[in-house]
Amino acid sequence: MPGGKVRVATLDSAVVGMVATSHDEGLDWIDHLYVAPDLVGKGIGTSLLRDALGGLGRPVRLWTFQDNHGARRFYKRNGFGELELTNGENNEEKCPDVLCELL
Repeated sequence: MPGGKVRVATLDSAVVGMVATSHDEGLDWIDHLYVAPDLVGKGIGTSLLRDALGGLGRPVRLWTFQDNHGARRFYKRNGFGELELTNGENNEEKCPDVLCELL
């Protein structure tokens, strides 16, 4: 991730999650947050997010897909609000997405 930071979570020496952040045009971004599917709901994502947010200014923005209801609930629980819904024409997958922000 050129110009950004990546943090990983490990369990028994295996990487089980990661968060990537960046700074672009005056804004801090969560670019990726991933937790191994069998470990979702165990606090790993929350720990990764908190660690990343500790090194970022405000506001912090991120994109997630509209159909990813679990991620949307997770970010809302962690203080992010939804700013904009799009039809996905500007993302690689061409899937409707949502821009979220933490103030």
